[in-house]
Amino acid sequence: MSSCSTYDNPLQSPTLPSWARLPINRCNLPAVILGSLTFQQHPAPLKLDGVEELHAELFGLLDPIEMAHERAKLFCDGLNAHFCLDHLEEAGLDAGTTKRAKANWLRILRGWSFDADSREGAVLKGWVESRFGLVPRHHGEPLRDFTSRAWQRYEEMRATGLYGTNALEAQLDLLYAYGQYEFARAGRQGGHLTLYRGINRLDEHEVLSGQHRQQERQVVLFNNITSFSTSRERAGEFGDYILAVDVPVAKVFFHCTLLPGVLKGEDEYLVIGGAYAVTVHTL
Repeated sequence: MSSCSTYDNPLQSPTLPSWARLPINRCNLPAVILGSLTFQQHPAPLKLDGVEELHAELFGLLDPIEMAHERAKLFCDGLNAHFCLDHLEEAGLDAGTTKRAKANWLRILRGWSFDADSREGAVLKGWVESRFGLVPRHHGEPLRDFTSRAWQRYEEMRATGLYGTNALEAQLDLLYAYGQYEFARAGRQGGHLTLYRGINRLDEHEVLSGQHRQQERQVVLFNNITSFSTSRERAGEFGDYILAVDVPVAKVFFHCTLLPGVLKGEDEYLVIGGAYAVTVHTL
């Protein structure tokens, strides 16, 4: 765990720009706060509306289990049972006639891992937009105008990815809540993780910290969900620069050690976006 106590530029506004957020969300904190530099510096738990209450029985069953891998198995079994993922007909879906009936949280994560700009990626970015109020900034191309063809394409892919599925976004709600539950059990809730992202050019990202693009310390607006790695070496395989970021654990949606066999390839962490102070390292 790392400390994130100060920022190098005291003149930088801690507020998330208005064009990167929605006025409402489904979380205990508004986007203007959870997407800000202030939140990075002073994080707090994020709770999705009603998720823990709805699934209180499942979390109650997890509480007495000491071994993390046993909790992971019970969680997956409980998630599958609640959403009838192994018996879609019980949820009123016909897998033989509805092509998207078998789309679930696992397929979303695997699709993201293969291509973050895929239909699955659009579903995941749309989920973050809906739940946390953070507007996606990129999907195959920059998203800057709600009336643009790029934005329409993102919305079409998101809608197609959700159509005919079984409460897919609610599955992602529960997945996020479980990840935060495990952080809390490990005593990490409220802390930070130092994560890394490899890039080729800094201008691939929206830099908010003014005009000094070559300085080591920057403020960057990330896409509303972004992949990072726990390994600086692995991150270095993806570009000429490495961004080192102190990420609040409250903004980790999913990570490679949470459930067996998921996102194992690149020590990957999926992080909810917003403005972050980052340190830029040149390889």
